Amino acid sequence: MSDASMFDRITRRIQAVIGRGRINVVNDTGPIQYVQISYSKIEPKDNTPRVMEYGYTSNPPAQTDAALVHVTGDRSNAICVGTNHQPSRPKNLATGEAMLYQLNGIQVYLSNAGLVINAGGLPVVCNNATNFTVNCSGKFKVVAPGGVEFDAPTVASTGDFQDNMGSNSATMKTMRQAFNPHYHSDPQGGNTGLPDTSM
Repeated sequence: MSDASMFDRITRRIQAVIGRGRINVVNDTGPIQYVQISYSKIEPKDNTPRVMEYGYTSNPPAQTDAALVHVTGDRSNAICVGTNHQPSRPKNLATGEAMLYQLNGIQVYLSNAGLVINAGGLPVVCNNATNFTVNCSGKFKVVAPGGVEFDAPTVASTGDFQDNMGSNSATMKTMRQAFNPHYHSDPQGGNTGLPDTSM
């Protein structure tokens, strides 16, 4: 082999180290995820391993862009190292912001103004927690037009309770203090002199 042909071969291998394509099908059943890549309409590539960061996994939809590394410039020995699904990618994030998202509208938005979770109109479930603690420096507010239910043996509070806060300023403690001093009525008139402890 001449020096010129050797140089051309090496040049082609270097040029082929990085490639791009589109994901058609994903096999997510095993310890390594494999994808079918199309470099073009006439050049599909099956069983391409996809490398993801530890602690994060995803199943990209069809027509997701793929960035590929070809070991030693050999297109038959490819690894998918990056993906981007153009239709669903959130846009216009500010510098420093990040978001976890998926096709159905679920988003975990790490905005510069705070954390925003969009459940996409779907349920949110926390499973297998020994304890669930929320530490707030301000107010903890729940807006639930369908109501609030507690399936618990007791509901305890270190503070007081107030209902109908839009029209009622009294708390349970205030009502209890106002109620406790009243006395039982005596059928003969007057009172028994004993506080009513029936409630």
